Amino acid sequence: MKIDVKHIQKRGKAGWRYRRKIPEELRTVLGKREHLVPLGATEQEALRKYPRVHAEAEKLLADAIKRANGPTPTEWGYFRDGIAAARKMGFRQDRDFPSPNEIEHDTDWQARMKAVETLVRKYVPDFDSVEDDNDDDDDDDLPLPDFLPSEADTALARALLLNSSGTPAPTLEDAKRLYLKERVGDDETKQMELERVFKLVVEALGKDRKLASLKREDAKEVRDHMLDGRKASSVDRYLNVVRAVINHAIREFDLAGATNPFMNLEAAPRDRAEPDKDKRRPFTLDEVTAITARIAYHAKTDLRHIWTILNGTGCRLAEVSGLRVSDMNLDHAIPHITVEWHDDRRIKNKVSRRNVPLIGDALEAAKEAVKAAGQASMLFPAYGRPRGPASASAALGKHVRACVADPKATTHSLRHLMKDRLRLAGVTKSDQDIVLGHSSGSVGEDYGGDEVRLAVAGRALEKALA
Repeated sequence: MKIDVKHIQKRGKAGWRYRRKIPEELRTVLGKREHLVPLGATEQEALRKYPRVHAEAEKLLADAIKRANGPTPTEWGYFRDGIAAARKMGFRQDRDFPSPNEIEHDTDWQARMKAVETLVRKYVPDFDSVEDDNDDDDDDDLPLPDFLPSEADTALARALLLNSSGTPAPTLEDAKRLYLKERVGDDETKQMELERVFKLVVEALGKDRKLASLKREDAKEVRDHMLDGRKASSVDRYLNVVRAVINHAIREFDLAGATNPFMNLEAAPRDRAEPDKDKRRPFTLDEVTAITARIAYHAKTDLRHIWTILNGTGCRLAEVSGLRVSDMNLDHAIPHITVEWHDDRRIKNKVSRRNVPLIGDALEAAKEAVKAAGQASMLFPAYGRPRGPASASAALGKHVRACVADPKATTHSLRHLMKDRLRLAGVTKSDQDIVLGHSSGSVGEDYGGDEVRLAVAGRALEKALA
């Protein structure tokens, strides 16, 4: 008899074997080019072993694909996916177990049992022999599975059986993945920061932990581990990320009664921490003049335009480096730039979305930048990309440091200087916030038309730059 099945090979006196080539894109993941398994010396033995070996190979490749495409699902992830798979089959979770008297007449439950039986047959080819052998009640005659079912099939079976084993408890990894999906999205910078922060969390705790098990002492362990070799200000920023992730998870996972042990946890007491106003200082006008002269003679044209627009608007560096040509409204009655969220640039928060007038040198620099951009969609193609603001900051920082030795003076000091200019010009706090994209904390900050707010910002900047 000739065996006519996939991936099986006769090897002379050596017998039969299962041989399957690994797709090129999975070879790095599995660390081999072929999957080889001996099947025995005879055709009969090979045919008997083939279903199990083939199913194991299918699972091996499926797991490799998952690893190649992303991290392996967690217990909670499988649980969620199992419910989703059951829902696609037409089975929902919002029902109760039937009573013993109702089982036989409950069509939904019978359909669930049929679906579970179909899953079982994947792993127990001799499942039908259970029905054929009814001459005694000896459970030893029940066929055993040829190999363990996959996590996905196990989760689906549990969902079909209304998760009789209970709902798994979500972990820190589940919280991180949920936050990554719902809050971070495609922002590569935030993705890397999230991974970096939670790598430190797992290092401190030793393993992935269930959210409900976290205690205040665990949070302190994380903080102390983060403080090893890092500034308190950086650790406070990391702790803010952890707090946000856990708060989001508590809400979205419906963890009633759960508390976030990272709340009100600081890297350093407030009375010892450096005040925010002392971390950076504004430039003096003489320093700005010196840096501007150096940039004019030594920097590339796009950096000169970025610096000039920053100096004339008080915008954040990322807000300017990530401008699109379509954000430039130079023919408007009040020429301005539109700071907006788009695919190539994220902004700090919703109040940062605003129109900022262009006056004097900033307007001339904007006109030159638009002309230089030509047919490009980004105003500054070299910096309008992921990590572009960091590159622009490093490039401008060299010129700043060549003129000013004080480490508290950075490119961002232009924004601090604009704040001081607005104050000295007598501009009200609410109008300063419109220019700089700061939140006033008032419900009224969302009121008013764009044209009026633009006119207010224009008057404020004219006073500040007079």
